[in-house]
Amino acid sequence: NIKFRALRLDHGNFSWGTEVCTRKSRIIDVVYNASNNELVRTQTLVKGCIVEVDPAPYAAWVRAALRRRPRQEEEG
Repeated sequence: NIKFRALRLDHGNFSWGTEVCTRKSRIIDVVYNASNNELVRTQTLVKGCIVEVDPAPYAAWVRAALRRRPRQEEEG
């Protein structure tokens, strides 16, 4: 019988609030934790911590969104 203290998370669903875009992305690093710097050093995920995620899914979304928008011609 083995007891584990925490789950090992390496990916999750993250949203880009200003663009209303949610994508599954990989967690790269824990950047900030208000309660304790030791949790940043050990890269412990807790509620309210700030993480750095892989930007590739969001970059693909931006490229697709820019392709969908029609070009506006200059009025002359």
